Amino acid sequence: MLDPHRLRVFRAVVSSGSVQAAADNLGLTSSAVSQHLSALARETGLVLFQRQGRGIAATPAGLELAAQSEEAMSQWGRLDSVVSDLREGRSGRLTVGYFASAGSAWMPDLVKRLTSELPDLTVELILTETAGRSVTPDIDIVFDPSDGGGRRPRPGYRQVPLATDPFVAVVPRDHRLAPARTVRLADLRGETWVSNDIHGSQVHRMVLSACAAAGFTPRFTVQAQEHYSAIQFVAAGVGISVMPRLAARTLPPEVMRLRITDPTPVRDISALVRETGRPNPAAERLVQMLLELNTRPALRARATPDAQNAQEVQQTEQAAQGQDGQEG
Repeated sequence: MLDPHRLRVFRAVVSSGSVQAAADNLGLTSSAVSQHLSALARETGLVLFQRQGRGIAATPAGLELAAQSEEAMSQWGRLDSVVSDLREGRSGRLTVGYFASAGSAWMPDLVKRLTSELPDLTVELILTETAGRSVTPDIDIVFDPSDGGGRRPRPGYRQVPLATDPFVAVVPRDHRLAPARTVRLADLRGETWVSNDIHGSQVHRMVLSACAAAGFTPRFTVQAQEHYSAIQFVAAGVGISVMPRLAARTLPPEVMRLRITDPTPVRDISALVRETGRPNPAAERLVQMLLELNTRPALRARATPDAQNAQEVQQTEQAAQGQDGQEG
């Protein structure tokens, strides 16, 4: 079995490019680092480095070992954290997966409340939109299109519906369509569009599908790939963007939200809760908080920083409740 500490030293040398730099970063002597590298080479039976000028460079085998060990070292680091929690008397750990807009809108206040109620709890948050995620979360906040084509049930999890999240158009406040507060999707046909998610992602596909249903293909001139930058491009007057309402809850004064109709893209947000065969009070309490948050609109508006945006959120919520289940 490979020694994790030697792997950590080896990866530091690969990343820093030299034995001396790795020694400085790790607080070791260069001699100690060299000894770890020699021992790892014997353990693996691989040539991990080769001479290059006055220094060394990783061989193809060394580079592959560094790449393949990343996930294992991440898991080892997580185990180190568990041991640290146990040593310091923290008795519980809750791992929560989330996507970006739910993370910024919901998780800070919820985690603060949860850890206030359960001070011995450690909450680990994982952005599920990143590739290569290997940790199995206790709760995973996910979304699917509201068209009956959602994901299959995940084995070992139960699904708790939380909310429906309609998409909105984010436009400059002086936009020609701004006074209407509501816009047909087809009315955005000739606009310059700013993408707010990675091309090919589920959100991007939902926008393209809705536009196809309205009879056009949007013309994207900026691939912002996330909603924070996309909103700033809109504020600068570059174009408009269509995104989930949850991603557009906090806006600068230069932009505003418009409700979309004919059709309204909508995503369903759920919490997937891992079934472990034993009680998990922290997980159940967080699910309860999520349900409370999504049945009390005032809590959703509370995080909006200025009164004007808060009023817009409230108006949108009231209008959504009056629409035949399309928005919620």
